[in-house]
Amino acid sequence: MITPEPPSLQVIAMHGWSGEASQWEPWRQACDQRGWTWQSGERGYGGAAPLWPLWQPLGLRVVIAHSLGTHLLPAPVLAAAQAVVLLASFGRFVPAGPAGRRLRQALVAMERQLEDPDTADAMLRSFLAEAAAPQSVDLLPPRSTQRPLGEAGRLLLREDLQLLGRCRGLPQAFPHGIPVLAVEAADDHIVVPEARAQLRRDLEANQAQLHWLRLPGAGHCLLQPGVLAPVLAWLQNLVAP
Repeated sequence: MITPEPPSLQVIAMHGWSGEASQWEPWRQACDQRGWTWQSGERGYGGAAPLWPLWQPLGLRVVIAHSLGTHLLPAPVLAAAQAVVLLASFGRFVPAGPAGRRLRQALVAMERQLEDPDTADAMLRSFLAEAAAPQSVDLLPPRSTQRPLGEAGRLLLREDLQLLGRCRGLPQAFPHGIPVLAVEAADDHIVVPEARAQLRRDLEANQAQLHWLRLPGAGHCLLQPGVLAPVLAWLQNLVAP
């Protein structure tokens, strides 16, 4: 009997604000084809049960996080990562001083809209359109745009809007000096240029083995073709013999 080889790499993926685990399906399939282990975290905004994966004994430990994802992961999971892929991410979301005034006001307004089911659904549709732009919101997974928000989901979204406002840099649990691939969406309507520049400075201060990939024409949700291939190539290099 042939014993299968253990996986060379394992991934824990975490979506961002208003996201869900199902968005990772093409990524999971691509990793499965390479014999890598994949687990998706789930915050539970849309009614799915929250899920917080744990590392398995075998395989290089890699976090892939979109947007707020690194801040949502449990600290022990993030701290044990041996490499990280940041997709349209940030350390501090709201820039310091006057530059962040508009964003602070927007977060307060969004939090108020989440108090009422009718305004909450309208606000979320508007947010998703901005997050998808310049691509069409129709390219997002259908459940993200069609499921009405429940009370529990609205509460979680409000809590995490407050978390967005509190983020002041990389999470304390972010590992020091590990390989990091930061994928910047050049046409991001959600993460402002000041936050993207601050993320680079934070990673350099962390002494990350930083590879920065800037994607022209890419929006916050990274919906255009060609995003997955360079990430997979970078991961393959981590485990290449």
